[in-house]
Amino acid sequence: ITIPRDYTASDLEPEHRLWYFREDLGINLHHWHWHLVYPFEAGDRAIVNKDRRGELFYYMHQQVVARYNLERFSNNLARVVRFNNLREPIAEGYFPKMDSLVSSRAWPPRVEGTILRDLNRELDQINVDVSDMERWRDRIFEAISQGFATDESGNRVPLDDVRGIDILGNIMESSILSPNRSLYGDFHNLGHVFISYSHDPDHRHLESFGVMGDSATAMRDPVFYRWHAYIDDIFQEHKTRLTPYTLPELNYDGISVTGVQVSPEGGRPNVLQTFWQQSDVDLSRGMDFVPRGNVFARFTHLQHAPFTYTINVNNDSGAQRFGTVRIFLGPKTDERGQGMLFKDQRLLMIELDKFIVSLNPGQNTIRRRSTESSVTIPFERTFRNLDVNRPAAGSAEELEFNFCGCGWPNHMLIPKGLPEGMNCELFVMVSDYDQDRIEQQLVGSCSDAASYCGVRDRLYPDRRAMGYPFDRLSRAGADRLVNFLTPNMSIVDVVVRHDNRVV
Repeated sequence: ITIPRDYTASDLEPEHRLWYFREDLGINLHHWHWHLVYPFEAGDRAIVNKDRRGELFYYMHQQVVARYNLERFSNNLARVVRFNNLREPIAEGYFPKMDSLVSSRAWPPRVEGTILRDLNRELDQINVDVSDMERWRDRIFEAISQGFATDESGNRVPLDDVRGIDILGNIMESSILSPNRSLYGDFHNLGHVFISYSHDPDHRHLESFGVMGDSATAMRDPVFYRWHAYIDDIFQEHKTRLTPYTLPELNYDGISVTGVQVSPEGGRPNVLQTFWQQSDVDLSRGMDFVPRGNVFARFTHLQHAPFTYTINVNNDSGAQRFGTVRIFLGPKTDERGQGMLFKDQRLLMIELDKFIVSLNPGQNTIRRRSTESSVTIPFERTFRNLDVNRPAAGSAEELEFNFCGCGWPNHMLIPKGLPEGMNCELFVMVSDYDQDRIEQQLVGSCSDAASYCGVRDRLYPDRRAMGYPFDRLSRAGADRLVNFLTPNMSIVDVVVRHDNRVV
């Protein structure tokens, strides 16, 4: 069975240029697995209370929006417009053209210009007004502006520069970890619910929820990114209040990055090549009838030529040092072709990799393959058969099996780019490992996509704020990325070129 590339809309719809990102199986599987590993609805605190869970909710979704915006630039579209007025019509319609295995009926569509209305669905035990959402949002903004949240006993919970983002994340994606659910409500989750029931808010047509109501399908809907752009906007309200990183917090004495190059296989240096690839995935699990043998679906997805980073680092300290290499990619210009200010560009920097290196005195050359990224999991693990070797339900092995599916798909590591080439900046930083390290033994498998997924039953393997050094505004005088650099950082111009062929 070949899945056509343009099966949800036509080129009359500009948003449809991003079909390959929104409808990508690997991206949707990553999002589903992430929420499987970090559930919010469990009543058992031990299940929900994972290390820096609220901060990871913020960071993973911030990166999704940043990656989506880079794909928009790759298709000559402007950045996504946040959905910040809950009373204005949702301009984008979405017609999923998928059947739900759970209810044996089609996923309901949403027409253009749909307006959110108060929900009253007795069967689903949902009774919420749009004004409830607005009240919760205002209280969250009030907490951010005051610098503290209020818990159920009336005590102040400070939103400081270390724990503040984690507390806010647990308020935003409300769970048992929220300091005060009755005060701050359930803003993020119920935003999904409102949108997913917008076609039938009072159940008069007996319709079930749309794709926004399920983490396995939500990222297919264009409004997902508008909603999360607004969620991230609220988080950034907190982040912009933090004191910018000082030079000592950024610098690594005695360590300097003297050169960076990216070499794709069989290509020119610092030119990343993307193209289309067809792959097969086994769909026999999702069939109502049982065929003899497997049923494979052939789908088209973005792919890139594998590449290698070569980083030259000088260690003048006279002793062996350890560092954390942090690699980000961001657009050089905005949607109008203008150079970007740091305050805007930092929100579009996507993490490509993070790893630890040993630095001998003198000159060091570090080589790292793109397939080793701390963000992604390999193709085989994204599309593994979930029935083969599956451990018993409820066992510790099953939890690990679920966790192993969490990770950004490697074929989507870099954005599509443009046929004429999209100008980007590759940022490399080597930070002081003594400031970054977390003392713990990493046992078990699947700690290779830790940037967006953390490590199962362990602490997040980096002491710094997630997204460091781009999670805060820059110090005075560093209004552009080039002025922000310290000797242990370097940027190199990279072109992402798309070849519109299928392999």
